[in-house]
Amino acid sequence: MGTTQLETVPEPKYWHLKTVLSEALDSEFSVGEILPNERDLAARFGVARATLRQALEQLELEGRLQRRRGVGTTVAPPRVGVAVGTEQHAWPGTAGDDWQPVDCTTAVPPAAVADILEIDHGQPVHIVRRSRMTHGQPVAAELLYVPETSVPALSAIDAPSGAARARAVLRELQRLELEGRENAVELGSARADDARELDRLPGAPVLVVTTRFVAAGSVTALSVATYRADTCRLTFGDSGAVEIHQGPERRAS
Repeated sequence: MGTTQLETVPEPKYWHLKTVLSEALDSEFSVGEILPNERDLAARFGVARATLRQALEQLELEGRLQRRRGVGTTVAPPRVGVAVGTEQHAWPGTAGDDWQPVDCTTAVPPAAVADILEIDHGQPVHIVRRSRMTHGQPVAAELLYVPETSVPALSAIDAPSGAARARAVLRELQRLELEGRENAVELGSARADDARELDRLPGAPVLVVTTRFVAAGSVTALSVATYRADTCRLTFGDSGAVEIHQGPERRAS
């Protein structure tokens, strides 16, 4: 990482330093690599540590860096592309799905979920919990709500609990003919349980992607996926793929 003269730059020093650091991250550092400590970085660039901290905080907000307790400041992995507005028709858990089943429980869903699924309030559903990781870091958590009537052949004996039961629910869904899926995206704040799963503080910005899966003319399942806003970006197209974007594409995010 080289040095640069910042005294004659008209823009705020921390902002110019952020640009210099961003270019260095692209050319000199790899994902997960730990940056030198603040004292060394400040000395190398000839700036006050307060200026350096402002630049690092901005890069963290943009998803370029991660502050990891007990580790230090590391280079963040590429952003995850969240596909919206596509024409892809596929059930969760099919080939190419990057989500990992974690658990499955049977419980009464929130009233808003029951309304979307067009079931009675108080009627229990299968709740499949899944996670998405990249470079060993959590980037998204999903709750998939499936009414018992959507998977009537599910056997509690074959898959009583845990990830095995989650996979069994997904397999039963795939027996149905999927007629369509509708996505909606909104900005939100991480709740306590989301923050715990995503390794963020409560209230951190997140993107919430809600997907309705339609079969036999009605909503058969509902997915509520919560993505870390600092690690993902929206993509539009017909492929429907959720891709990992690297290299020059990442700068445009």
